Amino acid sequence: MVVHSVSRLPVGGIAVGGATVLGWWLTEVEDDGRGPVVAGPFATRAEAGWATAEHPPGTVETVYGVRRPDGRVKRRPSPQEWAWLAHLGEQLGRLPGEWEEVVDDEDPLTTLVVEVTAALAEAGLPLHDATGEDAALGGAVLRCEPDLDGIVVTWRQHERMSVDQVHGAAAEDAVQQVMSRAVADVLAVRGFDVEAFGGGCGHVVRRAT
Repeated sequence: MVVHSVSRLPVGGIAVGGATVLGWWLTEVEDDGRGPVVAGPFATRAEAGWATAEHPPGTVETVYGVRRPDGRVKRRPSPQEWAWLAHLGEQLGRLPGEWEEVVDDEDPLTTLVVEVTAALAEAGLPLHDATGEDAALGGAVLRCEPDLDGIVVTWRQHERMSVDQVHGAAAEDAVQQVMSRAVADVLAVRGFDVEAFGGGCGHVVRRAT
């Protein structure tokens, strides 16, 4: 076990005014990831982050949850994690209906599409909402291809580029190539197996072997 030079709080104090405190805490970094509380609770992750400046680098981490009687934190999903899950669910809701028709919940492609959608969303790249109010905005398009044992990923530009071509066909084509490569690069960096498909207009994405 690694021991760092940090000041620990007393074991008591898990309640304020008789109520259990759920919030952000600073905990000591230990090999098992369950170090004792050093400071807290803090109302926001930002406040907890600022408090880390008072300790040597790498000796404390921010954790969300409830402080236990033994002075450690029982982790709970943070507001940011709930917001992320809601955002991911909204993105998955944009998948075309073919996903429900072709694959079921037990199919490995179902897990893959969730992972790919999450990786794109974490990079700030939304899925194309083809049937929603924002269909004109564009985004990543994920096609289920069981015969290829993967997902075909393409990029759809805003309709100003893809339909109206307000900057001309040459600009639309150049931007399309750039965005296709960018999406492929993001997924490759995240550890997926990415292969050019359809002359480079899209890519087959598989789980890395």
